[in-house]
Amino acid sequence: MPISMYRLTVPVFQHGLESLKTYLDKAENFAKERGIDDADLVAARLTPDMLPFSGQYQRATDSAKLAIARLTGSEAPKFEDNEATIAELRERVAKTEAYLATVAPAALEGTETREIILSPGGNKLTFRGDEYVMTFALPNFFFHLATAHAILRNQGVPVGKMDYLGRLG
Repeated sequence: MPISMYRLTVPVFQHGLESLKTYLDKAENFAKERGIDDADLVAARLTPDMLPFSGQYQRATDSAKLAIARLTGSEAPKFEDNEATIAELRERVAKTEAYLATVAPAALEGTETREIILSPGGNKLTFRGDEYVMTFALPNFFFHLATAHAILRNQGVPVGKMDYLGRLG
């Protein structure tokens, strides 16, 4: 039996958002224990030419909500991209979770053949819905999830593989 587009997207994004919430809990505890401003962690980067921790959250949540909107031909909620604290990142994740919770499995039926067109950097890319999810939407989402993880590790926050994988089973 083929996997549904719903199962391939919404629960996968929801699971990843749970990991992002775990990172926020660990970052907040780390900042309190060390007596540092959590805004310093939110602004941390791996390298100067990469997005900061906040940017990883912005792109991960955008990836989730835009994937669903593109597949369903609907409008995704818009967020400001101005989060500077852990509390603000937590709110962004919650808004994304709330949006995903509104998506019914039936809304994604048949979207595996929907044409998805992206124009990153002016280059036109055309995908079938299932190809879009498997070769762009999910890899992009997990890139930003993994990069958020790496930024915290780089700052000394004790996150590990199980934090990334999240609750299993």
